[in-house]
Amino acid sequence: MVRGVRYDKGYPAMIDTSETGLDAVICLHSLFLSPHMFEDLIAAGAGRFRFIAPEFLGQENRLDEVASTIVTMDDAADDLWRVIDELGIERFSIVAQSMGGDVAVRMAARQPHRIHRMVLMGTSACAEPLDQRAAFTGLVDEVADKGYSEETVELLMGILFAASARASEAAEARIQRWRRHIELLSPRLAPAMRGVVERDSAVDLLASIIAPTLIVSGVEDHARPPAWSDELFEHIPDAELWRLKRAGHSPLIEQPDIVNAATLDFLDRPTAVA
Repeated sequence: MVRGVRYDKGYPAMIDTSETGLDAVICLHSLFLSPHMFEDLIAAGAGRFRFIAPEFLGQENRLDEVASTIVTMDDAADDLWRVIDELGIERFSIVAQSMGGDVAVRMAARQPHRIHRMVLMGTSACAEPLDQRAAFTGLVDEVADKGYSEETVELLMGILFAASARASEAAEARIQRWRRHIELLSPRLAPAMRGVVERDSAVDLLASIIAPTLIVSGVEDHARPPAWSDELFEHIPDAELWRLKRAGHSPLIEQPDIVNAATLDFLDRPTAVA
């Protein structure tokens, strides 16, 4: 059963199924979303893996831990290593989406032998192109100053979810849940937003990743377009690329049934012995 756990050494609320006898899977959420985006995956994988979904530094329940104007991807990676080490987990797989993938590739390059497998969705390793960076910096400044207007919420929904998913009756309840979540976000999320927008390129780190990696790329992903997933596929030595129709930046929410099944099967696949 999925439950929230609060650790008494300064670590945040997180989802932890606490099945210590099973292989661990660390789930890293998107900017603007939360660890709860993995609930369906965790339910589908119950009894197969121990799932741990931490909350990133500077987001929702961790706003008070940030004293600077930016939370970098390296800051987030450092923080996660502390959490993982405190839990006593030596080796684990990662499932990550968007910002979660930005952090995951840095973790997997820094300590490659501790990562068993990775699934990256709506992810890239490049820096934000200058034109998009300028536009998103303006968005960060507006949010910090005025919060989340109706126009801003609509813009973020268009970034996070494909037009086909937003028009789908089957996905309507899931999409609307996250709209309500975004409407309630704090303007104090700005340092975390800035960290994503101003991230450095991690392309030169990809060759150091040894974990078999499944890259899931939505055809309708405009925030991290398919060409950026191709770059991951080209540079990660042991990678597979799955291009998904009728999905955009958030495949795990847009098409959970097929994405959850493929993710769990990939994580459960025996690793080839050289």
